[in-house]
Amino acid sequence: MATCPECDAEIEVDEFDVDKGDQLSCPECGSSLEVVTVSPLELDLAPENDEDEEDDLDEDDLEDDDEADEDDDEEEEEKEDEDWEE
Repeated sequence: MATCPECDAEIEVDEFDVDKGDQLSCPECGSSLEVVTVSPLELDLAPENDEDEEDDLDEDDLEDDDEADEDDDEEEEEKEDEDWEE
């Protein structure tokens, strides 16, 4: 038996079915929890690094790359224009 660190609800978890680092949610408050130790079974709030945040970062990186590509294209066009003028 473990206790939710957020709402102090007792959570029934078989310590043989979980490993350190496993994540689960509290049936009472819905908090994301992580198994900190198995024996004795201890739970803590899970880190907030979920996949949605990683996806947001990837999209931001792609936008930055697109802007860099646009800048490179403009520089190439300017060089081509200079070559034609000479």
